[in-house]
Amino acid sequence: MPFINVKVIEGVFTPEQKTQIAERLTDAMVSVEGENMRGVTWCVIDEVRSGDWAIGGQGLTTEAVQALAAGQPA
Repeated sequence: MPFINVKVIEGVFTPEQKTQIAERLTDAMVSVEGENMRGVTWCVIDEVRSGDWAIGGQGLTTEAVQALAAGQPA
């Protein structure tokens, strides 16, 4: 049974967006494994606290990710 684990920084995605993420990732897995596996394909979205995710030693905040998504320099 496939298990998809997605980690995101808290407060970046709305509940609706997280639903879309789960649906689309499930669709991608089913396209490979077959439709019969849809009902047993798990998708968990974990939210990491703002600042607890670091890239290159620098903590990444919710605000920094939102700025990046808006096309603003981080």
